[in-house]
Amino acid sequence: MITAIPSLTTAALLALSVATTASAQAVAGFETRATSAYVRDLSTGTVILDKGADVPLPPASMSKLMTLLMLFEALEDGRMTLETTFTVSERAHAMGGSRMFLETRDRPTAEDLIRGIAVLSGNDATVVVAEGLAGTEDAFATMATRRARDLGMRHTTIANSSGWPHPDHLMSKRDLGILAEHILTNYPQYYPYLSEREFTWNGITQPNRLPLLGSGVGMDGLKTGFTSAAGYSMTGSARQGERRIVFAFGGLDSERARVQEAEAIINWAFRQFAKVSLGTPGQQMGEAPVWLGEAETVPLELGDAPDILIPALAQRQMVARVVYDSPLPAPISRGDEVGYVVVDVPDMGERRVPLLAGADVAEGGFGVRAMASAQRLMSMVQGRARDAMN
Repeated sequence: MITAIPSLTTAALLALSVATTASAQAVAGFETRATSAYVRDLSTGTVILDKGADVPLPPASMSKLMTLLMLFEALEDGRMTLETTFTVSERAHAMGGSRMFLETRDRPTAEDLIRGIAVLSGNDATVVVAEGLAGTEDAFATMATRRARDLGMRHTTIANSSGWPHPDHLMSKRDLGILAEHILTNYPQYYPYLSEREFTWNGITQPNRLPLLGSGVGMDGLKTGFTSAAGYSMTGSARQGERRIVFAFGGLDSERARVQEAEAIINWAFRQFAKVSLGTPGQQMGEAPVWLGEAETVPLELGDAPDILIPALAQRQMVARVVYDSPLPAPISRGDEVGYVVVDVPDMGERRVPLLAGADVAEGGFGVRAMASAQRLMSMVQGRARDAMN
């Protein structure tokens, strides 16, 4: 492949000159206090923080998101409705830690249990759901682990429904991010439960354990977790304008540190990065020479041109170039992928956007081929003459 910057038109170069509204402060690497962390910008699919994100670690109550997902899927495929009632076993009633305060006489609905898990982080509610879906919590754990693998959560093993400490109950921060994104993308109708401020059951009102809701930073849901092995942890999502992030981190030593870290991650992700466009699909980016074709050149057009995420003010340091094999051999069909635009983003590597042929170019007839052969012969003769002179 060769780089062919001269083929870029002025308009094309302007299209790659992107503007941002980010702060003027230069982007520096984010130094998280968490022992492991993962942050992904969903609007562009860009991972902007990865600190031990693939290490399987105790997830504590954050793994209740997997229990919620299994319940959401049962609702969507018609196995139950929000009004379906569940039985509370003695085992569920005996659960310690954070609780919904279910009694064995209770018959909570699926909607009650969603709130009991999403808002109250009820260990008892998760066991009720697990037993209601799979018969036993062990059977549920096997089912949930299999489902996690299907979703690409390669470093997840579910041993129970609540996140109660267990040596085999492990999830990576990337897997928690994948899970959060899956819930956001596929079950938006249930996501608002995760941001409800409080829930009352059996006369007991408890607040949502997730901090920063309504704080103005865009935080709107998911789960906290804590065990001595996991530390103070969180899987969260925040939205500002057209952008949304998901994040997961763990290993902090206090609730205060967890709140501070969540706010720092959110502020950094939104203030130090900007979403920019490289152009629109079909936009002409120049022309490329054609070998043995009826036309001497073919237009180059942008294929899919997704927005990209760049550090603040990185526009001034971005380098764009068009790359293709030159000349392009005929025949060429409109829409053929013939090259790509490479955009070098400081500190974030390359982004590639496919370039497509903007027109059909048939093979040239006898005259074109004869002319090309003559030109090639002339070039060879001239080359040999220069060699002889040297």
